Amino acid sequence: MDLQTLLFSHADGVATLTLNRPQRLNALNRMMLEEIQTVLDEVENNDAIRVLVVTGAGSAFSSGFDLKEQMEVRPEGTATWSAVLKRDFDATVRFWNLPKPTIAAVHGHCLAGACELALCCDLTICSDDAVFGEPELKFGAGIVTMILPWIAGPKQAKEIIFMGRDSIPADEALRLGMVNKVVPNGEDLNTALAMARHIAAVDPELVRQTKLAINRSCEIMGMREALQASLDIDLHIESAGSPDKKTFMDIARKDGLRAAIAWRDARFPRDAN
Repeated sequence: MDLQTLLFSHADGVATLTLNRPQRLNALNRMMLEEIQTVLDEVENNDAIRVLVVTGAGSAFSSGFDLKEQMEVRPEGTATWSAVLKRDFDATVRFWNLPKPTIAAVHGHCLAGACELALCCDLTICSDDAVFGEPELKFGAGIVTMILPWIAGPKQAKEIIFMGRDSIPADEALRLGMVNKVVPNGEDLNTALAMARHIAAVDPELVRQTKLAINRSCEIMGMREALQASLDIDLHIESAGSPDKKTFMDIARKDGLRAAIAWRDARFPRDAN
């Protein structure tokens, strides 16, 4: 498998997928999202693989969908945005839909689309230094995969998303149910792999059927329809283009992403986050 943005290996029933763009904090660009689907096809169809662990190379899990790529490509119009958002959505939700268990091993930043990806995994293990968040509304973007209300509840999800919180520490993420376990720095991957090996020892068909049963509990309550409805709303948001998003992107194209982020953050009181 010829991969440019990912690392992939498997042994003893456990596969490891590593987001591998550390120079860009593993931002999820088009190539990475397409390669994720290729790898997950292999995981799903390879009987030697029973559990998947996903992690990030370098100092972060991932900063989320690649704004720099979006800044350069400049998607416009409903048809173009529909294709972009479907690609983003399908790659994140695939971890939920995969018949085999998925475990996210998170360290450093895990933001926006990457936060949604980690939440779509069956289990999420994070290190003490992990930082979660959904900052999209602060720069005029919508939420691609509205999984957070199903994990943390609507009250907590509204606070995080309306406030654009992008610095939720590991202990708070644990309290909110966004992660299963917090471990010392540097131990997130080892812990996730140990759990994966334990699960891999269980009859794989039994695990597959049980994951299906648990997922169905949420889906019977309307989760799948709700995620699609939220995606439809995000399509309207992105194709219309909010003034905040246009200003953010104009600054980013002229002065760089750091300047755009500084403009974004300067608009909000420091004591509210």
